[in-house]
Amino acid sequence: MANALPPVRRIVTAIDAQGKSYIKEDGGPNPDAVRENPARPGWVVSVLWSTDGTPAPLNANDLSPTIKGIMPPKHGTVVKTIDYPPFNKAAAHAPKKAPAFISSGAHGEPGVRHIEGARHPGMHETDSIDYAICLFGEIYALVDEGEVLMKAGDVLVHRGTSHAWDNRSDKPARICFVLVDGRE
Repeated sequence: MANALPPVRRIVTAIDAQGKSYIKEDGGPNPDAVRENPARPGWVVSVLWSTDGTPAPLNANDLSPTIKGIMPPKHGTVVKTIDYPPFNKAAAHAPKKAPAFISSGAHGEPGVRHIEGARHPGMHETDSIDYAICLFGEIYALVDEGEVLMKAGDVLVHRGTSHAWDNRSDKPARICFVLVDGRE
């Protein structure tokens, strides 16, 4: 299934030798920072930018290709979009398997804990503050004791909490995530 959502457009600014701001890049994310999972057609992660410290150097290079899992660098940030394919009724009745993010290399990643026996196979928690902005479609944000339907324009703030994402619709959804390295 081809991704039904428009491509992600990343625009990056910079300052020239004369101290003037300009548009340095205007296009898609770095191709080395886009991942698809063949086991979940339509599931696409596009890492758009990452920083490796706070305060972040304003003229730092793009670190997005170095982000292979979920978490931002230590004391850093990462901004990414994830396209969630429509709900697959056949898959819902298949035996539960580890979620795609675990099978794609995030299992065992420091700061990420998969919740065994949880209400959803993708339930996990991270040592981060996550700002989740629904850009397209709708998706359910699940927590241990409840859920909420997010629609385009809605923003959710995860604070190291156990959570999962569930697209129960018949259309794709795109969420923009900004993850900030956190601590208890």
